[in-house]
Order: sequence, then C-alpha cells, then structure tokens
Amino acid sequence: MIAFRFPYILFFFLIFLLLLIIWVKGERTHNKVWIKMTPDLKEKLFSRLDINLKYWKNQLTIIGLLFLIFSAAGPQIGTRVAPIERKGVDLVFAVDVSESMNAQDIKPSRLEKAKFEISQIINQLKGDRIGIIVFAGSSHLYLPLTSDYEASQLFLDALDTKMIPNQGTDLSTALKTAMNVFNNEDDKFKVMVLVTDGEDHEGEAIELASTALNNGIITHAVGVGTVKGSLIPINSGSSNNYKRNKNGTLITSKLNENTLIELASAGGGIYSRFNNRDSKYKEIMSAIDNMEKRSIETHIYSEYEDRYQFFATISFLFLTAGLIMPTRKKRT
Repeated sequence: MIAFRFPYILFFFLIFLLLLIIWVKGERTHNKVWIKMTPDLKEKLFSRLDINLKYWKNQLTIIGLLFLIFSAAGPQIGTRVAPIERKGVDLVFAVDVSESMNAQDIKPSRLEKAKFEISQIINQLKGDRIGIIVFAGSSHLYLPLTSDYEASQLFLDALDTKMIPNQGTDLSTALKTAMNVFNNEDDKFKVMVLVTDGEDHEGEAIELASTALNNGIITHAVGVGTVKGSLIPINSGSSNNYKRNKNGTLITSKLNENTLIELASAGGGIYSRFNNRDSKYKEIMSAIDNMEKRSIETHIYSEYEDRYQFFATISFLFLTAGLIMPTRKKRT
C-alpha cells in the first residue's frame, strides 16, 4: 500500500504532462521542417548534431523529472512497526455520580466541575494508564485501564447522575471496585483518585483505604462542594424543583471534608478540593508526577515508512545522465 506525505505535489504531474504535450507538438513541427530541408542545408546546420543522442538525452531528462515530482510528494510505502517505551502508573478515577453531585454550590454543578478538573489531569498525562469507576449507592467499572486518552475524554464527558439507579453515596463500594481493577502482582505504581462530595452513607471507606494502601494502592481524595452546602436540583440545572426527604423537607447537601481528609490520610494520599475560585487539579497532578514510574506494557503502532529517498536517487541518476550525455557527433 502506498500513501503520500505531500499528496498535493502530485498535481504537478498534470502541469508537467501539459508542458510535455506542448513540447511534443513543437518537436513534431520541427520534424516537418526537418523533412522539408535539403540534404545540403541539413549538413550545414546539423552536421555535428547526433539525432539519436538528442532523443535519448530528452528521454532521460523527462524520466528524471517524473521521478523528482514523485519523490517530492513524499511516497510512503508499506508499514513499519515501532515500539513505544512508556513509563507511568495505573490511575483510576472513582467519580461520584449520585444526585447530590447536581448541586450548584460549585458552578455549573459539582459533577460538571469534577469532569472539567479530571479532564485537565488527563491532558497532562504522558505514559500512565487511566480507568474510571462510577459510583452512587453501588459502583461499576465504567472504563477499564487504557492509555487511550482520547477515548478517556469521551467516556468522561458522558458521565451524568442518571447512570446508577441505586442512589446514595457509598464510598466503600467505590474502593472495593477499584481494588479489583488494579494488577495485584505490583506492590506500587497504583493510584486512585476519589472524587465526591463526601456524603458517605455507609461508613467502611476509611478502613478500606488503609487496606488498599497495604496492597500498594495510594488513595487521593477530592472534595467537590461547599461546607455551607446547596439544594439538590431534581432535574439537572432546574431552579424550580429540588430534592426533598420523606417529610417533604428540602434536602441540603454539604461537603463532608472530615471524612475525605481521614480517608486520604489512611490511603497514603492527599486531600484536595475543587472549588469555584481556582483550578486545583495541579495538586493531584503533582502527587501523581512524584510517584515512582514503571515501564508499562509496550505499545506497538504501525505507520507508513518514508521511501522518497529511493525515488530521489533514481531521479538524480536519470537527470545526471541526461545532463552529461553529449548530443554532438565525434569528430572523425
């Protein structure tokens, strides 16, 4: 299979063909004049010109120019398999998609702010693998570990609070799912970032974070929300309908920082907070960058291999031959 790095240069073939047609017509006109010439006139004007050598000189030049245009277009033939050396860690985001993440004390909402900050982290990654877990009252592996950052961004953009019917915020189920995602053969190079408003309705999370650390998994916690809290829109973005309890009282969702600080401490990580004022993803990114990296499975990719050198060499040989070829007859 063949491709071209600069395919637009191939249009010069058309220009060259047009000029060649004009030149051929001119040669035919010269031939008609040649036929009408008397032998004496031919002898006087072209006694030293070798018609055959002139013909081959022109042919060599034409072929050389054709190869020159072809090589300038950057032909790429076949495929080349090249290994990529990557160093990084396995990074799993556990993202809270419970209804409380629709609260708008963080603009435009807690979940949208979380998605934006996580996206900034993904943009900074180089050799790490990334996975995503979603959780509310239950948790699910949403994106298995991958080094395809473009796909990761697409999956991240699609997160919403309707993904899990079982509502609530169970941090422990997120930690359990994350522990099953990582490779148990490694005792390091593993990190989880728990992104939530911290309203843990179950209560095992801190113990599980400590267990995860013993298995080589560092857990960072990121709080999304404010201590003052906010009402929870029933339909994302609605300013009229808010979630109520069984008694009809409006529910205010507040950021539970104490739980998240304890969880991060037990998990050997740091606690950070996404707020309205500035971007905090750099704190998490810095903690990831400071981790020891390992060589992750080498990825193989295929690409076209440049072959313009071959055609350029042929062009040079033909043009050189055409340039140095004499057109005059040898003196006798």
